[in-house]
Amino acid sequence: MDLGLANRVALVTAASRGLGRGAALALAREGARVAICARDRARLAETAAGVRGEVLSIPADVTEAATPGRRVGATVERFGALHVLVANAGGPPQARALEVDAEAMTRAVNANMMTSIRLVQAAVPHMRRAGWGRICLLTSFSIKQPIPNLAYSNAARTGLWAWAKTAAADLTADGITLNLACPGLHATDRVRELGATGRMGDPEDFGRVVAFLCSEPAGFVSGAAVQVDGAATLGLL
Repeated sequence: MDLGLANRVALVTAASRGLGRGAALALAREGARVAICARDRARLAETAAGVRGEVLSIPADVTEAATPGRRVGATVERFGALHVLVANAGGPPQARALEVDAEAMTRAVNANMMTSIRLVQAAVPHMRRAGWGRICLLTSFSIKQPIPNLAYSNAARTGLWAWAKTAAADLTADGITLNLACPGLHATDRVRELGATGRMGDPEDFGRVVAFLCSEPAGFVSGAAVQVDGAATLGLL
């Protein structure tokens, strides 16, 4: 299937490893010109070396308030446009619901909710100018089925889902879609750090799902939260 991504410009954040890396590689394989950013310069360079085609590598901490606008600006300066945004950020620490504290919750909301919102706000004017846009926010299957020891993540990512659901309706008339990709357990450093075991997904396969959500054929898919979790989520909604 031709995903219609040849020569489209994509920005993928937190792309030096794991699911962000999988998304960047998948978009590049479809012919997109890709800008990637992450804090770890060495890992970012490794990812850039593996990207097929034109790539812009930008070391940065995307959770800093000014970074999303700057990274979008740098992408447009290099490639002349921005058509695809894949927003991703590392997850917060473990905690049970009654163990959370205000400062840690603020950091989680900033990293896993506000960072994506800032990226979308910075990207949308360029997509409107192009008359075409695809936004995919990487979250977690926990927006459908909360994970007991990840209370910070549950709260921040579910808040992002509520925001995204309302934002998607504001963008559809402009030819812009906004969806969430919601991974379950994948073979990433983050999942290993959490001590997960058992069957896990391949981050590169996850990246192919993201590429489809960012594709031309997916132009009528918007406001959706697509679970990529190997049937881990048991809810019917």
